[in-house]
Formats: sequence, structure tokens, C-alpha cells
Amino acid sequence: MSGMLGVVSYGLGTIVGLVLVAFLVIVFIQDITQKKHTVLRNYPVIGHLRYFLEKQGEYFRQYFFMNDREELPFNRATRGWVYRLAKAEGGVIGFGSTNNTNEPGSILFVNHPYPVLEEDRLPTPPLAIGEGFCKEPFLARSIVNISGMSFGAISEPAVRALSRGAALAGCWMDTGEGGLSPFHLEGNCDVIMQIGTANYGVRDRDGNFSAEEVKEVAARPQVKAFEIKLSQGAKPGKGGVLPAAKVTEQIARIRGIPPHQDSISPNRHRDVANVNQLLDKIAFIRELTGKPVGVKTAIGGWQFVNELCEAVNRRGAEYAPDFLTIDGGEGGSGAAPQALMDHMALPIAEALPRVIDSLIESGLRSRVRVIAAGRLVTSARAAWALCVGADFVNTARGFMFSLGCIQALRCHQNTCPTGVTTHNPRLQRGLVVDEKFQRVANYALGMNKEIDMIAHCCGCRHARELRREHVRIVQTAGHSVALNIMYPYPEPNAKRKAA
Repeated sequence: MSGMLGVVSYGLGTIVGLVLVAFLVIVFIQDITQKKHTVLRNYPVIGHLRYFLEKQGEYFRQYFFMNDREELPFNRATRGWVYRLAKAEGGVIGFGSTNNTNEPGSILFVNHPYPVLEEDRLPTPPLAIGEGFCKEPFLARSIVNISGMSFGAISEPAVRALSRGAALAGCWMDTGEGGLSPFHLEGNCDVIMQIGTANYGVRDRDGNFSAEEVKEVAARPQVKAFEIKLSQGAKPGKGGVLPAAKVTEQIARIRGIPPHQDSISPNRHRDVANVNQLLDKIAFIRELTGKPVGVKTAIGGWQFVNELCEAVNRRGAEYAPDFLTIDGGEGGSGAAPQALMDHMALPIAEALPRVIDSLIESGLRSRVRVIAAGRLVTSARAAWALCVGADFVNTARGFMFSLGCIQALRCHQNTCPTGVTTHNPRLQRGLVVDEKFQRVANYALGMNKEIDMIAHCCGCRHARELRREHVRIVQTAGHSVALNIMYPYPEPNAKRKAA
């Protein structure tokens, strides 16, 4: 009996060996005869190892070879901080910081010798958007809010968890350009409806802007404001891209487009070719809906904001956008060409002061609320934005981390391993809405709490008292400069040349 088993095992082993040899021969012939890959043509079979290692290299580097502060777009220390905040585990560490405070660009807050006592602290007040110019102004309660992420770019359970978490934390949720879905409304949170260049969710059958659709969206009590998206930090000058694999029947229905085809937005609104047309559209939507209307844009220089402010002053404050969402060139939670992602538009560190200064100079700062976005996922970066002059902070990737994102860099491939940016039901199964919505709320509440903590250490009673003199920026090793020296507050009604 044992001899028979040995013969069978020997026979199976021989068959497996022959199949393996045949497979290697076939691969060898294919590699040496193909003309596309030089490495495989010169090193058949074994050359595949090179492509395997290249593909896996980014994941090995992430966990084994890079230190906690090296990786981009977000290093391990930053991701770990967000994860702890989302789990309500606190942001306390021991033995010292791994942050290199001598590195140019580092943020150093100016601690006050007599910080604010607990009994003297005040709650950070909400701010009204559109007050005095809208029938239904929006009272925004949270400093930190959810930036635009379209249903389509992110999954159904991700949108549901964000909506429920935003309602619990009291922050708003921006729909992104993909339109308003039932999942945005599920949690009954405050929603900002974004109108992108393709008019998804507010378009007629020909893809044109539809006033009737806008009125229908505005009738939803959760929709508090509208945001006209001119551009985003990841790809200013190019429209949004949703690959065909992610355009499901449901998403196509919400957007008003054919299913299973690439969804590519125009690179700008067809009815907005200059600042006057932009102001006309703002005024039209505001009058149509009775709700605040703002603009989202990346910034390339002084010209756009200066022209906008000059046109508003010429036509009247009622034509001004109720808010400006300024996206830095380092923004980008979705798919974008690398040439644009790497090199187009100013980073938020330079763009935000330019916008604030232009508004001050034109006398419009009190009229227009400013929302800052662009890799502002930590409380320190958000507090910096308030010091510069922003009223609110939007983050997309910070909330993606709170949902469990591990920075796998597969957002555009429909293969996200954590279910955040995929429509594969098997992968979505890992994102449990009943668990993750609480982490979304924890992250928002924790961010607001830590921003206030920074403000108290600077001698401010609440976060909205932060000013440029409360933060310094490291220029070279061992030398920092106060932000109000780098960007001195301009005189109101002063004029600046375009640059």
C-alpha cells in the first residue's frame, strides 16, 4: 500500500514538474519574442522579478524602509496621529518629538508667558456665511469640515459614514462635484452642494446648467450653501476624472451621465469665461436658491483675486461670493495627471496669505468668508491657517484617514483595500459604517479641540483670536520668522500689482 502511494506521489510530482517546465518555456518564448519590454526581451522569465519588486517597492518602503517623517504625501507620523485622534486615543506622546523643528517651513507657535486659564477660555463661536445678503444664511459651527469628495470618487459606505459623522460633530460636508446623493443626506448633516464644470446633479439632458435642478437641490433642508468649483489643487485647469470602472449605474443616474464610461469634466464652466460672468452666476444662484454661494479655486498668482475684488467693488458687495474655498496645489484626494499634481498652482502656504491680503486691501474681508484646504490634516496646520486669516479649514484626506485609509495610492484604480474609494462590494465590506462614523466625528471634534488648545497656549481665549503674530515659520536651521513679518497685514483699500 505504501509503495502504491509512493508511486502516485512520484507521478503527481512528475506531472507538476512537467507543467511548471512547460509554463516557464511558454513564458520564455513570449518574453524573448515580444518587443515592448527591453528587460524581458534580454532577460526572459527572470526579468519579471524586476517588475514585481518595482510594484511592491512602494509598500515595502512605506512599512519597512522609510522613517516616520519621510514619506509623501503623508508620512507615517501624521497618519498615526490622525488614526489615534479618530479612535479617541489622544495625541499624547513620550520622550520627545520626532518632528525636525529646524527644517525650513516648520511651524512654531509663539507660546504666551501667561496662557489662558481654563476658567477664562471661551467657546469658539460659530460664523454666519452670507448674512445680510441671503434669505437663508448658513451658520457654520465647526472650524474643521469635510472637503469635497464626490460619490463615485469615494464609495457608498464612505459617504454614509462621513454624513453621519459630520452630523454628530456639527461640521459640514461638501458633496464634491459628483452631485447630491441620498447618502449625503442620510446623516442629516449640513451639506454644501458643489457645482463642478460638468454640472453633475444640476444639469439637463444635454449637460447644461439647469436652474430647475438647482432649485430642486436647494429645497433639501440639509443643503446650506452652493459652491461653484473653478478648479482644485490636484489639477487646476483640468476637469475631474472618474474612470469607467467606477461609473456604476447608480452613480451615472445621480450625475446624469451614461454608465460604464469615463466621466471627464470640462476644464472650466462653459458659461464662465471672465470675472463678470462668474459674479453674474454667483448672484443668479443666490437669488434662485436664497442660500449662500461661494467659489472653490486653486491660486496661481495675484491676478485672479485682485480682479475679483475690483469687480465686486465696482458692482457692489451683493455680487461678492459669500465664501472663497482656497485649495493649495498640494491638495488632491482623487485622480490627476502627475504633471499637474506635482507642478501646477501655489501651495496653500503661499496662496492663502495672498487671498487674505487681497480681501483686506479691497475692504471685502468682512464680506467674504475664507475656507482653506490643501493637506491641512493636523491641528497645527489648521491653526496656522487661522493665524493667516482663514475662517474655516476643509480637509478630505484627513477624513479619509479617519475612515481607515492606509495611503495605498490606489484611489483611481477601484481597488482600494480599505473600501474608501472602491465600488467593489467585497472591498467595501471592510468599511463598517456603524463603526467608522464615530471615528469621523472623533477626528473633527478632536481637531477643533486641539486647535483651541494651541490658541490657549498662545494667549487667546478661543481659536478665532489667532493672528499672524502667533506663529513663526522656520527659514533656515536655527532661524525662524514671525508670519506677520513675512506677510505684514496690508492697509485696507491699498493696491497691489498683479504677480
